[in-house]
Amino acid sequence: MSGGPAQRQAGRYLPIAEHGLIGNLRTVALVGTDGTIDWYCCPAFDSPSVFAALLDADRGGAFELAATVPASTKQFYFPDTNVLITRFFTEDGLGEIQDFMPVEDSGASDGHRLVRRVVCVRGRIPFRARVAPRFGYGTAPHTVRLRDRTALFASEALSLALTASMPLECDEKDVWSEFELSQGASAVFALEQVGSEASPWRCPQAEAEREFTATVAFWRRWLHHSHYRGRWREMVHRSALTLKLLTHFPTGAIVAAPTTSLPEQIGGGRNWDYRYVWVRDAAFAVYALLRLGFSEEAEAFMSFLTQYTDRRGHGPSGPLQVMYGIDGRAELPERELSHLEGYRGSAPVRVGNGAATQLQLDIYGALLDSVYLYDRWCRPISSGHWRAVCVLVDWVCENWDQPDEGVWETRGGRKKFLYSRLMCWVAIDRAIRIAQRRSLPAKLGQWGPVRDAIYWRIMDRGWSPTRQAFVQHEDGDVLDAAVLMMPLTKFIAPNDPVWLSTLDALGNELVSDSLVWRYDPEASPDGLEGDEGTFSICSFWYVEALTRAGRLDEARLAFEKMLTYANHVGLYAEEISHTGEQLGNFPQAFTHLALISAAFNLDRALG
Repeated sequence: MSGGPAQRQAGRYLPIAEHGLIGNLRTVALVGTDGTIDWYCCPAFDSPSVFAALLDADRGGAFELAATVPASTKQFYFPDTNVLITRFFTEDGLGEIQDFMPVEDSGASDGHRLVRRVVCVRGRIPFRARVAPRFGYGTAPHTVRLRDRTALFASEALSLALTASMPLECDEKDVWSEFELSQGASAVFALEQVGSEASPWRCPQAEAEREFTATVAFWRRWLHHSHYRGRWREMVHRSALTLKLLTHFPTGAIVAAPTTSLPEQIGGGRNWDYRYVWVRDAAFAVYALLRLGFSEEAEAFMSFLTQYTDRRGHGPSGPLQVMYGIDGRAELPERELSHLEGYRGSAPVRVGNGAATQLQLDIYGALLDSVYLYDRWCRPISSGHWRAVCVLVDWVCENWDQPDEGVWETRGGRKKFLYSRLMCWVAIDRAIRIAQRRSLPAKLGQWGPVRDAIYWRIMDRGWSPTRQAFVQHEDGDVLDAAVLMMPLTKFIAPNDPVWLSTLDALGNELVSDSLVWRYDPEASPDGLEGDEGTFSICSFWYVEALTRAGRLDEARLAFEKMLTYANHVGLYAEEISHTGEQLGNFPQAFTHLALISAAFNLDRALG
């Protein structure tokens, strides 16, 4: 239970975890537990923001909607959907806001509509709505035209129409409405992208009811395809619904997270833009969705890779780039928005991502593992796909021994990271497996020896006799949670003595109450200032590593503990602070896909 609007007024910012997520497979909105939408980009995930009070309470813009009397609130999802309900408990009654973004059954609608329906469930409650858009990350001026119960917000690049079932008032920038509802009554506010002229709903109440019903039906039909029937069905399905929300229907892209610059440390500078397609994250997401039976998403992502990433030839980071825009663009220049103060003063706010041009060799293994699983569980890859795979594997065979920035995108100089070598091994191994199973033409006489050379290189130079563990980079002694992927990728047996020794070392140094740090920045400087929290994907990797090692009691306890760190509607940010607060971009696809994988494998091991 949260404290309602007064909580934000006192602190200006809600905790990151005090939000739910709605979306339409093109973009999303974050809805606070006080009823305020404080993050929304239109018309796409990586478009400039319309509401960004999450990054600047004064200049970012917001869509406030709440009871005007003291109230406590609770928030939950309409069962098996991405329709979000925020309830207001007052002395005189109970009301709720139903927030959703309509999605056509095909997912193919080009409309961008955000619907907020307020219902008085019991008693009588006064409400207030205030719509204060700030286009272009708060830099683009706009005008407001009001006609009856429709307002048109027009900026140079984008126009939005607000249609309401209640009377509206406005000034030069904002629109508001104050109204009171008695038991059974409702009010509707719908914000949609339009041309230069607004085309309002003729009957907002009826239209909202129709679209609510259709949206609920869409999500339930989609979730019905899940094959998972295990112990943690509710959390697994919430993670699946979240991953689907992070999918861009027109291209098949899957964004790493729908936000930018939410800090890894309050007041720190580790603030990055995650609204893009990381090849690594998206490939792992394909694995998680395939595990549950969602083959269409895997097929769409493969189409994205074929259509957008194969067209540019080899760049400075090889035939693949670390990340792409949701439309496949390769240029993602990083810049700072100095006019925004950042979440709770955590500047800078960044858009774009300079890591796009880094060399991260592990992405080839992540991608080819997903291709292997797609070919095995979904449908055989085409001859064109296989030709592209061969190009990637040939490049990996020639370049696997380069130093790179690694999976954690460090900015402290390139090193020969173990995880990068591991995933190069995976890339070659999975290609060999596909070729052998399907009798496809392949340079097995060249690929096999390179794969074996990488294996021995990791075993000989990735192992630290001092630490009795596999370590972060060659000839070093720093521990890194990324090595938890060694048994998960089938590189090493999960009960091999050298692996069990590594698992114990990681547990002693990087694990606290099931939470796992990526590495120690003091022992391994990463070129960045400040500290960070534990990394939630690593925590789920740890669960899976314990599971595969047969330590099922430990694995189950660690998994159940991790579930307690989810927010009130089952969502996870990137990291968790020492106080249990969620930090970093929210929600993060990487964390939710790791939860699915850990739940699937632990459930199967428990029998």
